[in-house]
Amino acid sequence: MRDPYDVLNVPKGASDAEIKKAFRKLAKTHHPDRNPNDPKAKERFSELSHAYDLLSDSEKRGQFDRGEIDAEGKPKFSGFGGFGGSRGTGAGAGGFEQYTWTGGSGGSGRSSGFSAEDIFSDLFAGLGGRGRAGFAAGAGTAGRTQSAPKGDDLSAEVTVPFTDWAIGGKARVVLPTGRELEFSIPAGIQEGKTIRLKGQGNSSPLGGEPGDLLVTVHIASHPHFRADGHNVRVEVPITLYEAVLGGKIRVPTLDGSVELTVPPNSTGARTMRLKGKGIAGTGDLLVSLRVVLPPGPDAELEKLAKRMRDGAPYDPRKAS
Repeated sequence: MRDPYDVLNVPKGASDAEIKKAFRKLAKTHHPDRNPNDPKAKERFSELSHAYDLLSDSEKRGQFDRGEIDAEGKPKFSGFGGFGGSRGTGAGAGGFEQYTWTGGSGGSGRSSGFSAEDIFSDLFAGLGGRGRAGFAAGAGTAGRTQSAPKGDDLSAEVTVPFTDWAIGGKARVVLPTGRELEFSIPAGIQEGKTIRLKGQGNSSPLGGEPGDLLVTVHIASHPHFRADGHNVRVEVPITLYEAVLGGKIRVPTLDGSVELTVPPNSTGARTMRLKGKGIAGTGDLLVSLRVVLPPGPDAELEKLAKRMRDGAPYDPRKAS
């Protein structure tokens, strides 16, 4: 049996995290299920499992580092000092101290309390019969159902139209594999928020569940609408005579258009509210009126303006 540090390709002073990381990487590469045509795969995997079994157990690792046990986990004979296992009570025949070895060899005994459940449940969940066979060959835990790791998650970004974002809609994203996926956009989702699509990531190389797709959502600007909390603002131009006399106008909304009555003597300072026409149907549509003069010179309008200026001037900029 080779030195376990050499098997896992880690230095003697490696931390527990470094040992676990090295084992995970090598175990994924050399698992028998990933190498069905390699007759030595089980042997290599068994060696890896045994090395991790020994080095991840602090008691066994200490005994190995002190030379009390060999790479197989067996006690070394050290003259009349006995075997470097756990000390029993009393002395044996002929004055020799008796020792009872509590560690197994080849991963068959675990009275030290160490269990590889944590890492194998992560690495080999869901492998079924094949996974159990591979596990038994490597870690000496036949009959235990383990789980293969999930596939890697994928990331993507999507920019959705303002109206689809505000009232909810569908979006499509193209995955790195070229596959297109359509999914729902929750109404009013926060800019930059990530949607997790379960099982739409990469497949697991060891037969586990596929990873997830993480889609970051961005919101496109709109030429007319602007979000204001749960409300939506829109500016609507009206004629001078509509502002003075009042009238009915068509106003765009997130899902069509509606008719709105403009009261007489309306100015650009007036904001009209359409209930429930905002984001996700909970906010309102706030309509600002903008008075627009007719195009080109208008002699009659100019005469009217001069009469107002000279006979009935007013100052909208003066504080009321």
